[in-house]
Amino acid sequence: MELRGRVALVTGASSGIGHATAIALARRGVTVVAVARREERLRALIETCRRQAPASEWRAGDLGQRAFAVAAVEAAIERHGRLDILINNAAVPLHQSIYETSLDEAERTLRVNFGACLWTTFTALPAMLRQGEGWIVNVSSFASKVVPPHEAVYAASKCAMNGFTEGLWGDLEGSGVHAALVHPGPIDTEIWSKLQRPHGYRGRRSPAGRVADAILDCIDRRRYEVVVPERSLALGAARLLRSLAPPLLRRALARQEPVPAELLERARRRAREGRPLGRDADD
Repeated sequence: MELRGRVALVTGASSGIGHATAIALARRGVTVVAVARREERLRALIETCRRQAPASEWRAGDLGQRAFAVAAVEAAIERHGRLDILINNAAVPLHQSIYETSLDEAERTLRVNFGACLWTTFTALPAMLRQGEGWIVNVSSFASKVVPPHEAVYAASKCAMNGFTEGLWGDLEGSGVHAALVHPGPIDTEIWSKLQRPHGYRGRRSPAGRVADAILDCIDRRRYEVVVPERSLALGAARLLRSLAPPLLRRALARQEPVPAELLERARRRAREGRPLGRDADD
């Protein structure tokens, strides 16, 4: 479909999937509003976007803060007079066992990974309804389909996004606004270097551009849900085991990245001392 002249807001745009998606949209003539925390990276991205979409701009801030997330959308609508596409991609990793995770860490993950999606969507929808048209693409994770070890809180944040988006499918029927879910599997982005503990996955990682292509495909063809890569035997097998043999899947995942005995013992010691879950400097 023709996208030239439309306006898109992309969160988590400073690297990885968001960065690739912003460039792909700009190449289609879409004015991009790139949102993330790292200002220098956003500046460089928008310089690239402006070659095909001169009115593109960036906004730096913390999407884990409701006020900033809402203000970013409101400013985009005020400046450009419309908002056609919202890509909710911003996320932070949390790869550690529940024993190591503090309640503050868990809440922070939920605010960025789901709260930002909630706040931007509620702010963008009135403009889309006035236009009679719009696209919301929420970037979830395959971890919400098959939860890997040490990903309880991260997966919960993405499962919340899934439920919210699936609910939108019914609520938005007849509105002209389309909502889609994209579930990336292992993607080659910098998120792997930000993990709190080493990951047990040793397989192939797909390029971020494949997810950007899937996002645009959801817009072009009004697709509702897609896993990336779509024809992955490993992801397909994991989903099949999840449906047909969940005990077998649980054992396989536990072997992939077991909880160290000393970690469990430390958690028990903290519990006996009346201390909460998480880690302190003396741990």
